[in-house]
Amino acid sequence: MGFAIVAYLVLAISGGYMFVRRQQRQSRPRWLRPFHYTTGAIMAALVLLLLGIGIVGTLGHFGSLGHSWHLLAGLIVVSLVFLSAWSAVQIHPTRPWARSLHLGTNFVLLVGFIWVSLTGWDVVQKYLP
Repeated sequence: MGFAIVAYLVLAISGGYMFVRRQQRQSRPRWLRPFHYTTGAIMAALVLLLLGIGIVGTLGHFGSLGHSWHLLAGLIVVSLVFLSAWSAVQIHPTRPWARSLHLGTNFVLLVGFIWVSLTGWDVVQKYLP
């Protein structure tokens, strides 16, 4: 989970830098957009990996899912990550709504990461003897 949160923070910093450069009507470094996309893809892969580990681990330990709010929080975070990724590839001068959707989704994703982290702590405590 830590790597996904670090990726989110790197995306927030690089995205914020792109936003500031756009507001100042300055060009951004050529490497920044591919870096931002790659980091986003890594974060999406990490979130999917965490979902898989969580489902397999919970089924293996408890035999069923839904023992806490963590499953709902995780599914919402996964959905938000992929909504953010989809909206990112839609960003274009002819689709101004895509940037707003991307930014708004990422602000909600911050709350989702906090929620999934807090509920995850409860799940980890159940696994510990």
